[in-house]
Amino acid sequence: MKDFLSVSSCSTDELLELLDLSDTLKKFYKKGNRDLCLAGKSLVMLFEKPSLRTRMSFQIAMAQLGGHPIYVKPEDIGGIGKREPLKDMARVLSRYANGIMARTFAHETVLELAKYADVPVINALTDWSHPCQAMADIMTIREHFGKLNGIKIAYIGDGNNVARSLAFGCAKLGMKIVIASPRGYELDEKSITRTNEIAAGTTVQTNNPHDAVQGADIIYTDTWVSMGQEDEKQKRIADFKGFAVDSALVSAAPKAKIMHCLPAYRGYEITDEVMESQNSIVFDEAENRLHFQRALLKKLLS
Repeated sequence: MKDFLSVSSCSTDELLELLDLSDTLKKFYKKGNRDLCLAGKSLVMLFEKPSLRTRMSFQIAMAQLGGHPIYVKPEDIGGIGKREPLKDMARVLSRYANGIMARTFAHETVLELAKYADVPVINALTDWSHPCQAMADIMTIREHFGKLNGIKIAYIGDGNNVARSLAFGCAKLGMKIVIASPRGYELDEKSITRTNEIAAGTTVQTNNPHDAVQGADIIYTDTWVSMGQEDEKQKRIADFKGFAVDSALVSAAPKAKIMHCLPAYRGYEITDEVMESQNSIVFDEAENRLHFQRALLKKLLS
């Protein structure tokens, strides 16, 4: 594994190795220990989209491993791939740093960075894939259920990058996912077909959230309006009516754990009552971004 660009590009063994290392390092650090395996090494962090969890978790993880994170905003370098070609940027950064992390809009950006970089490239989010989030989610599920095989996720909302990454994770790790989206917002057919080719029956798409949550172990949701979609906000709010994760929906699967990748817009895709309920593990999954990414950095950069 040179790069970490998507869950779909990793093998089952690679994903399990990362999960196991995440668990080990989480316990190790919780005891007050430190592993300085990245002392003297640096990670360039390219951001086209602002973030709380991605920036903080990568910076802290890199620092905890003894390394040096370098935060780069688009305006610091005249835009990613705008002032100079990505292939030039990738090769220059490869001669300065030990790794490149990118949080971008277009998935092609991280693909091109990885093609030309001599150092590991990590996808911290693109419009097509959010592998670090999905793996932190899967780590959290395994912590709470003690297993992955046979777990059913009901994903309520937009068939977006998170839904896609979770679907591929389910296909490779023995879980099932039912995605409930309004018409026109479903996960793309190519991703559904591909995940079901990896493991038959992995991904089911529906337009009925109440059908989706039947027998679910996890009820998962995400914002209806992602960055870059602000102009569609009012239309999306109207189109997603009836898809909120509220007490009425949760009552159909009362033992299900509640997950949200954050930021949450309470009163829209999820209610405050559900976010604050005893079954919510939202902040466990947020914490595990740090633990998974620490393991990923150790694996790729040490």
